[in-house]
Amino acid sequence: MGKREKNILIAFILFAFGMLAKKYNTYIEIILLIAAYITVGKSVLLKAFRNIKRKEIFDENFLMTIATLGAVIIGEYPEAVAVMLFYEVGELFQSYAVSKSRKSIADLMDIKPKYANVIRNDKIETIEPDEVKLGEIIEIRPGERVPLDAVITKGCSTLDMSSLTGESLPFEVEEGMSILSGSVNTSGLIQAKVTKEYFDSTVNKILDLVENAAGRKSKSERLITKFSKIYTPIVVILAFLLATLPPLTFDSSNWKEWILRALAFLVVSCPCAFVISVPMSFFGGIGAASSSGILVKGGNYLEALADIDTIIFDKTGTLTKGVFNVQKIELYDSSLDKNKFLELVALAESSSNHPISKSILKCYKKEVNKNDIQEIKEIPGKGIEAIVKNSRIVIGNEKLVDVPKELNIDESGTTLYVSINDKLSGYIVIADEVKATAKKDIENLKNLGITKTVMLTGDNEKIGKKVANELGLDEVYTNLLPADKVYKFEQILNTKINPKKKIAFVGDGINDAPVLARADVGIAMGAIGSDSAIEAADVVIMTDELQKIVSSIKIARKTIKIAIQNMTFAFVIKVIALALSALGIASMWEAVFADVGVTILAVLNSFRALKVEK
Repeated sequence: MGKREKNILIAFILFAFGMLAKKYNTYIEIILLIAAYITVGKSVLLKAFRNIKRKEIFDENFLMTIATLGAVIIGEYPEAVAVMLFYEVGELFQSYAVSKSRKSIADLMDIKPKYANVIRNDKIETIEPDEVKLGEIIEIRPGERVPLDAVITKGCSTLDMSSLTGESLPFEVEEGMSILSGSVNTSGLIQAKVTKEYFDSTVNKILDLVENAAGRKSKSERLITKFSKIYTPIVVILAFLLATLPPLTFDSSNWKEWILRALAFLVVSCPCAFVISVPMSFFGGIGAASSSGILVKGGNYLEALADIDTIIFDKTGTLTKGVFNVQKIELYDSSLDKNKFLELVALAESSSNHPISKSILKCYKKEVNKNDIQEIKEIPGKGIEAIVKNSRIVIGNEKLVDVPKELNIDESGTTLYVSINDKLSGYIVIADEVKATAKKDIENLKNLGITKTVMLTGDNEKIGKKVANELGLDEVYTNLLPADKVYKFEQILNTKINPKKKIAFVGDGINDAPVLARADVGIAMGAIGSDSAIEAADVVIMTDELQKIVSSIKIARKTIKIAIQNMTFAFVIKVIALALSALGIASMWEAVFADVGVTILAVLNSFRALKVEK
């Protein structure tokens, strides 16, 4: 039993004995009731006086102090104790509710590793994760949480990544594969080389993101804070007028009655329901999103998600799988065979991490000899220039490689033109696949009221229009360089019909950082382990599922709905109770029930935001 619970219990016993003593001895009654009042109310009284010293006068502690001390002064001891007692019971319930909400989120995001097993001098040392150095070998046993981002050097296993992605399916890993901190090793013993220190690890970035989310308040939360600062002084003035004006003007014989009404008015006016329930709604919404593998950086972004009417998509890795395969190799140079041609292209592409480059190396199937490479230069949005085996290789689109118009090449896929020693030698066709659920996910977004869906891509017009038509997108813009995407986004932003509505951009978080940062809501897809995504985006979706965007909007709208319900309910009940207390219909006992009751119901309603619709 905590200190608050003990004080409530002791005060309740003193209160009960005080009420019984009323029949026998008034002095004993007063002593017991004052003892009960001090026991249960001292924390509220101390807070009120401390806040007055800091010139932070008008809050619920101040209102409760004035109301109950006023009751004591006019001799209404039972009312003073009852008000403070029920107020503390309400506060106790509220603290339980907040703790439960925080614990629910903590359980969902319980990904912080508590230790790491490091191999040093052929011995295993168990130390704090932030003490492990880059490049050291760690051992992860079955059932343990991966402490740091690493690459497996020995063993194979399956990982439970549900805390990171919201998905329960196990992920199989083996030697050479990267593993992320926060996931749980469920089967085999593995050893791995640390690739990121704890400060830069995936788990630490995610925890920072979730912890800092509470600091980014929504407009609704900021409005409630401002409202409370204006509202509290007003009700204090109204209570003072209620206590003094009627007796001074028309009812001079009933000072005590009007003071009691004013004190009841003050009790009812406590803004607890407003101050607690709205932030808790957003806190619950952020927690619900986290449990689904959707990280929202603050209540302001959750609120913006609910107001989206236009979504702009990147293509590769967002609407498509981002897994490219070579579909066709066409040669124009008779002195080259396909193997020699592919070798030169693979050498030129070997230093790039672009999915297209990886698909060429995958098709080549051989180890690249780095000694054959003299120079490589990557040109964003165009291609690659390289010197390999003393030959000048240029690979890219028509902006980089001069393609005679008479060739009239019309391929369904990404076409890479290859020039060797300033002569067009052939081309390679690489195709990407649309995600299996993408069409259905776009339909679901439109069913949610998204009025415009747009795709921006660096691919040619034929590929872009093919994907857009297949998915049912409203607009598509092709042949865009990274800088062009920002320009096109600005154009769409400046021409939106409803200025109150928000525009979201969805990208893979690597090449799209400028647009992600510029959007009202930047959503990074498949961002697990991607530093640039976590940095640039407002909403980070840890998997590559478009369905999570649908889920995030539903969660956001549900959260806003609950927050509005709480504000409306609290306001209506407060107005009714204030009117009843001013008219003398509601006593101080009923006033405290109204205040505590509204707060409890609003907090309980906020719990609904934590529940995720499957």
